[in-house]
Amino acid sequence: MAQLQITLDEQLLHQLFLGDSKESGINALLEAILNQVLEAQASEQLKAEKYERNEARIDYRNGSYPRQLKTRVGKLSLYVSRLRNGHFSTDLFQRYQRSEQALVLS
Repeated sequence: MAQLQITLDEQLLHQLFLGDSKESGINALLEAILNQVLEAQASEQLKAEKYERNEARIDYRNGSYPRQLKTRVGKLSLYVSRLRNGHFSTDLFQRYQRSEQALVLS
């Protein structure tokens, strides 16, 4: 997998360190990181960034859909990319998975 560079905004860092509860800050941090990982995986799968035109491009983006994922830190709202001629596959979770695997096994 490619090396990722994650960008965090000031509001997220404020919520993480100075927010009401650390759990909500960790939840927001994890949500932001996973959404950026999903975007990077979509770009890697398409062989092109958003709005980039090149000859190596395999498919085109077709928006995204919200997905709730239950984890140990709480519910995460993820945005999964849609592709025009196929489906996006990710390593983070399986196609119809709604909760973290460790929670199901324990």
